[in-house]
Amino acid sequence: MSIKATILRDSVGNIIVQLKGYLDYASSRPLRETLEDVYLSYNNVDIKIDMSGVSFIGSSGISHYVNTMKSIYQTELKVIQLTNVDKDFKRVFELYGLSNNIVEIENFDLDDDWQSKLKSKSTRV
Repeated sequence: MSIKATILRDSVGNIIVQLKGYLDYASSRPLRETLEDVYLSYNNVDIKIDMSGVSFIGSSGISHYVNTMKSIYQTELKVIQLTNVDKDFKRVFELYGLSNNIVEIENFDLDDDWQSKLKSKSTRV
């Protein structure tokens, strides 16, 4: 399975790029081209990259992804917004030198126990 990027527009016109699948060496080049096209085409709106659907990033895929983020930052001179980044991926990004100046990581961390409790509660009428 490779990576799939779905381009969405939110209610105020901003762009959300939803990623789903595996990011490896083979899929990193097409993803880079897609992301660069998105940033060039929609440079006047906020763009967020939603990584909630990324289940695996290979070592060669991560290095190309980091280089893509740095390239986009240098071209656009604005912070890249990543959302729903797995905490392990976040650590790897930090190791590869994606600083807060280049990438802003937004997480909606919900404690797994809290989610389980919420799902198990029933409403009585």
